[in-house]
Amino acid sequence: EKGSRRRYRPQINMFIIALSFAYFSKALTGTYMKSSITQIERRFDLSSTRVGLIDGSFEMGNLLFLAVVSHFGAQLHRPRLIAAGCLLMAVGALLTGLTHFFMGFYKYDTVIQVLQNSNVSIPACVDPLKTVDMPEIQIEPSVEDSKGCERESSSYMWIYVFLGNALRGIGETPVTPLGISYVDDFAKAENSPFYIACLQTITLLGPMFGFLLGSYCAKLYVDIGYVDIESITITPKDSRWVGAWWLGFLVSSSLLLVSSIPFWFLPRSLPKQGHETDKPTDPPSLILVGAESAQNSNQTIKLTEIAKGFLPSLKRLLGTPAYFLLLCASILKFNSFIGLLTFKAKYMEQQFGQSASRANFLIGVLNLPAVAVGIFLGGLLMRRYKLSVVSGAQLSFATSFMGYLLLLLQFGTKCDNRPVAGLTVSYNGSALRQTPDCNRDCSCSPDEWDPVCSDSGITYVSPCMAGCLNSSGRGKNTVFHNCSCVSTSYPPGSSMSVRLGQCPHAKDCSRSFTSYMAVSVLSSFINSLGATPGYMVIIRCITPDLKSLALGIQTLVTRTLGGIPAPVYFGALIDSTCLKWSIKKCGGRGACRIYDSNMYRIVFLGLITCLSGTSYFFMIAVIVLLKRQFWKADRETELQQPRAAKESGIMVQLDIQEKSSAGNTSPKLDFR
Repeated sequence: EKGSRRRYRPQINMFIIALSFAYFSKALTGTYMKSSITQIERRFDLSSTRVGLIDGSFEMGNLLFLAVVSHFGAQLHRPRLIAAGCLLMAVGALLTGLTHFFMGFYKYDTVIQVLQNSNVSIPACVDPLKTVDMPEIQIEPSVEDSKGCERESSSYMWIYVFLGNALRGIGETPVTPLGISYVDDFAKAENSPFYIACLQTITLLGPMFGFLLGSYCAKLYVDIGYVDIESITITPKDSRWVGAWWLGFLVSSSLLLVSSIPFWFLPRSLPKQGHETDKPTDPPSLILVGAESAQNSNQTIKLTEIAKGFLPSLKRLLGTPAYFLLLCASILKFNSFIGLLTFKAKYMEQQFGQSASRANFLIGVLNLPAVAVGIFLGGLLMRRYKLSVVSGAQLSFATSFMGYLLLLLQFGTKCDNRPVAGLTVSYNGSALRQTPDCNRDCSCSPDEWDPVCSDSGITYVSPCMAGCLNSSGRGKNTVFHNCSCVSTSYPPGSSMSVRLGQCPHAKDCSRSFTSYMAVSVLSSFINSLGATPGYMVIIRCITPDLKSLALGIQTLVTRTLGGIPAPVYFGALIDSTCLKWSIKKCGGRGACRIYDSNMYRIVFLGLITCLSGTSYFFMIAVIVLLKRQFWKADRETELQQPRAAKESGIMVQLDIQEKSSAGNTSPKLDFR
C-alpha cells in the first residue's frame, strides 16, 4: 500500500501541475482576447456587434466538437487528447497574432496632420478648394475620388482573427471536461472538491496575467518599432488609439505550445487514491452500460460500441430534472457573465474615462484576485464542512444572490456625459447635431473626428467644427487659436484656443469610479464563493458514468446559447447608444468614437441584472427538487433500518430457539 501511494502521488501531482499550467495558458489567452476587444475593434474599424461575433467564434469552435470529444474522449487516452488540444490552441493564437503583419501601417482618421515644421500655422477653418497649394494640410480624398479602395487589403483581415479564435475554441474542447473528470476519477470523493478548487484558483492566475498583459500591450502603439512615436498626435485615452494587440497573442501561443508537452508522456489511467492495489483502476466514466461491457472494460473499446451508447446516455442525462434545471440557470448566468467580461473594460473606458490599459490593469489586479480567493474559500468550505449536494446548492444560490444585490448598486456609480458640442451639449443654444452659425462658412465635413478641448471643458468634434483659424506647436502639443465657436459660447475674456484631445471628465467622476471599483470587487468575491459548490452540484446530481458527458454538455450548451450570442447582442445594444461613428475611406460605418454614457450604463447593467435575476427562479427550483429527492432517500433509509433490525432480531430469536430445541431433544421425547 505504501509503495502504491508513493507511486500515486508523483503521477497525480504531475497531472495536476500539467493541467494547471494548461488551464493557466488557455485562460491567459482567452482573457487577453477579451482585453484586446477595444483594440481589435479600432484596428479593423468594426462595430461592437461585429467584434462580438469575432469573440463568439471561440464558442463556435467548441460547438463543433465538444459533445463528441467529451463522450468519446472519456473512453480514450485523455492526456494525449488534452495535449493535441493545447497544440491546436497554440496554432489558433499564432494565426490571430500574425494577422497584424499582413496589414499596412495603422492610419487613424485625423483631418489635418502636422508636418515636422513647427513654425507652420494650420488654418483649420478653411475651404478645401483653397488648400490645393498648401502642402502642410492633408485633406482626405472623397469617396468618389478614391479608386480601388474596395480592394484594400485590411478590409477583411478580421476574418483571420475570427478563424484563429475559432481554432482556439476547437483546441480547448478536450481540456476542461476530460481534465476535470480525470482528476475526479482518481481522487477520493472528499478530496475532489479541494483539488478542483485548487486547480481553478491556479487557473485564475491566467486571467490575471492575461489582463495585465493586455494592459501592457495597450500602452504600446500598434506599429511600435516601425513609426516615430513622436509623430503620433493621439494618446492612449483617445478613442482612435490602437495598442500592440498582436504582441500578446504571440506570447500566449508560445505558452500554449509549452503546456502541451507533458501530456504526451502521462498514462491513460492512474491508481485510485486510497486503494491498496498497485494496478491502475478504471474510472467510472470508462465503464460502459451493461454487464457485457463491464467484463471487457480492460479491452480495447471500439468506436462503434461507444457511439451506440451516446444517445441513450444523453437521454438519461437530460432526463435528470435537477441537471436540466441547473443547465437552464447556467445558460442565463453564462450570458450575463460573458457580456460583463467581454465589455467590462470598455464600460470603464466609456463611463469613467479610463484608458484601455488602466481598465485592464485594474481588472487584473483587483477583480480577479478577489475571484481567486473566493473560489478557493468556497472549495475549503465544501471540504471542511463536508457539505451535501443540497447544502452546496443553497450556498451557491445565497452567494450569487448577494452578488446580484451588489450589482444593483452599480447603477448609482456613474459619470455624466462629457460635454461635446453638437452631440451632448449645444452650440450656444443651437439644436444638437445641427451646424451652428459660428462655423457655417468653414465647409467642415460632418464625418470628421479629431476632437479638441477648450479651457472651459467643452470638447469639439474637430478644429474645423470649433471654427479655429490658425495654430501653433506640433504633434500632441498642437494648439489651435481664434476659434469662433469657443468665443460665442463663453463670456468675453475667456480663451479662444483649443488643444488636441477630448476634455477629461469632471473631478467628481473619480470618486464615482472609486465607488464602482469597490462594489465591483466585493461583488466578484461574493459571487465566486459559490462557484465550486455549484460546480460540484452538477457533478454529484448525476450517476458517475455520465460525469464527463454532463460536464461536456453543460459547457457545450452554455457556450452555444450564451458564449456565441451574448457578445453579439450585448454589442448590438451598446452600438445603439453610439453618438458618433467613424466613416471608412470607402464609405460605410466603422467603429464608434463616443457613446451616450447614461444610456450605455442603463443598457449594459440592465441587461446583466435581467439575465442574472431570471436564473434565480431555476436555482430555487433545483434546491426544492434536491431537498425532496434527498428527503425521500433519507426517509426510505430510516424506514428500512427498523425493518432490517426487526428482521435481524427475529432471526436471532429463531436461531436461539433452534439451538435450545436442539440441546433438549432427548429429554423431551414424546411417547404418546
